[in-house]
Amino acid sequence: MPRDLADVLHHFLPELEEGVPADPESGPLHDPLSAREGMAPTDFAADRIPHERPPPPLPILGLPIGGHDVVRAALAWNLAIETTRLGGTSVILSPDADHGSPLWPKAGVGPLGCELLFCPAPDLASLYAAAADLAAARAEKARRGGIVFVRIPPAWLIAPGAPANVIAWVLLLSSSKHHDLSEAFDLASEITKAHPNVEIGLTVHAANTIAEARSAFESLARMSEEKLGLVLTSYGLLVDDLHVYRAIAAQRPIGLVHPQAPASRALMDVARLLYEDARSRLLG
Repeated sequence: MPRDLADVLHHFLPELEEGVPADPESGPLHDPLSAREGMAPTDFAADRIPHERPPPPLPILGLPIGGHDVVRAALAWNLAIETTRLGGTSVILSPDADHGSPLWPKAGVGPLGCELLFCPAPDLASLYAAAADLAAARAEKARRGGIVFVRIPPAWLIAPGAPANVIAWVLLLSSSKHHDLSEAFDLASEITKAHPNVEIGLTVHAANTIAEARSAFESLARMSEEKLGLVLTSYGLLVDDLHVYRAIAAQRPIGLVHPQAPASRALMDVARLLYEDARSRLLG
């Protein structure tokens, strides 16, 4: 639903205005899984009562993240882990080209059961077809809902012949810097051209203060509404915290290593907003 940053600030703690200590540790992800082997919608069909209607597929959340954008990929991975901590089922799906890249940890089942999978998709249509298979398969055992997070290479959004109306829900991650906000607006513009009914949300990261994050969101929301006719949804803010960058270097989840750090609390709050939205989509 349409929402601005003022509507969600009660989720974010006063600690976000303060400085932060530092210190990280956690364990690596587990054994790799084959994306396509793990996606068949019949995986759990044997457990279903005869004639019982299959559960609706999990919502798919698109994340336009560049091939060298380690910070946003790390934030996405941590948001997926926090979603599982809230009780949801979460999977990150990324193109095969990301295998071995610094964007992600080792593929497979990771902390709290959060999955990271790769698929041999060469374009947007095949990536979303794989995501739809995965969303249906994982719904079989997702008792409390969840999210399939999909890393979209931004170039695929404007590739010749890119399909229309494939993307329904997107999260943009942007810092409060003018250049990043301008990039986020360009992405929103490209997405809405090809997918007119898309819902786009924004999480402001690397904010030093709540006021800075609010100003960044309001600026982009105003421009999006005036120039694109798009009502941008706020999914809160992620504080500029040293734990984030140290966890990226160590490829360890922030919330499990330092649960009381401001960055961990902010990640949990953003994940809660996404998870609640995802569950409302299943009910609606």
